[in-house]
Amino acid sequence: MKIEDFDLGTQARWCPGCADFNIWVTVRQALIELNIQPHELLAVYGIGCHGHMANMLKCYGFESLHGRSLPVAFGAKLANRNLNVIAVAGDGDCYGEGMSHFINTARTNADIALIVHNNMVYGLTTGQASPTSAKGYKSKVTPDGVFDVPVNPIALAISAGATFVSRAFAGNIPHLKQMIAEAIKHRGFALVDVLQPCITYNKINTYEFYYKRVYRLQDENFDTGDKMKAMEKAFEWGDRIPIGIFYREERETYEESFPQLKEKSLFEQGISNVNVDRLMEEFV
Repeated sequence: MKIEDFDLGTQARWCPGCADFNIWVTVRQALIELNIQPHELLAVYGIGCHGHMANMLKCYGFESLHGRSLPVAFGAKLANRNLNVIAVAGDGDCYGEGMSHFINTARTNADIALIVHNNMVYGLTTGQASPTSAKGYKSKVTPDGVFDVPVNPIALAISAGATFVSRAFAGNIPHLKQMIAEAIKHRGFALVDVLQPCITYNKINTYEFYYKRVYRLQDENFDTGDKMKAMEKAFEWGDRIPIGIFYREERETYEESFPQLKEKSLFEQGISNVNVDRLMEEFV
C-alpha cells in the first residue's frame, strides 16, 4: 500500500501551513501501517475545517451535521462491525455542539476511534472562541475575553468511561501517527485529542507555544492503567503539557454486549423470515 491509495485526487484547501495537513497525512500513514484498505474504513466527519478531509480521504465517508459525527459512526458500527470506523471532529464541533454525544459514546465503549482537531477556536467561522479556548481569550464574540473555564476533553473522556484516552501534537508527526494507529487498533472507544495550531486565528496556541511545552508521557514510564494518575495528568497544563496515552483498559465493547450481535452484524442478518404483522396490529 502507498499513501496515494487513500487519495481522491482533489486539492487540499486549508490555509497554507494549517496543521490539518499534518493530520490528513498522518491518518493515511497510520492506515498504511495497520494495513487497512480503503474499502475497510468508514470515516464520519462533523462540520468545521476538519470536515474538508471528506473530500481528500479515499474510503467510505459521511459528512454529518454539526456535532453529530459520533451518533452516525455509532450506528454504522452497530450495523457493520467488520468496518474500521473513525470519527473526525473539531473542538467546537465535538466538545460544543456534540458534547452530549461525546460523553455518551464514551460511556458505551463502542468500537470507534475519535480524532479531534483541537485548535481552540471555531476556525471555519473565522475565529470565535470555542469550548477549549482559554479563559480570557479574546475573539470577535468575546471582546472582553472568555469568562468560562475551558472544557477538559481528556478528563471528560476518562470520567465518562472511555477505554483509550490520548493526546497528540500535530507538530510531532511520528508521535501523532503512533497515537492514531493505537486508537484504531484499540477495541472500544478511543480518543485522540490533537493539539492543532490554527495559524490564521489563534495567535496564542501556536507551534512555538507547544514546542516549548509538550512532553511525552511514555518517555516517563507513565502507568496508563492508573485512572487516578491519568486524571491528575489530565489537569496538567502550563509550562508542561503532556501528550501520549493517558489511560487504557480492556473492556467489552458495546457491540459484544448484545447476544444478537455477537455472531453476526446487523447487515448480515436477514429479515425475510421476520413476521411483523403482530407488531403492526399492536402499534398501528
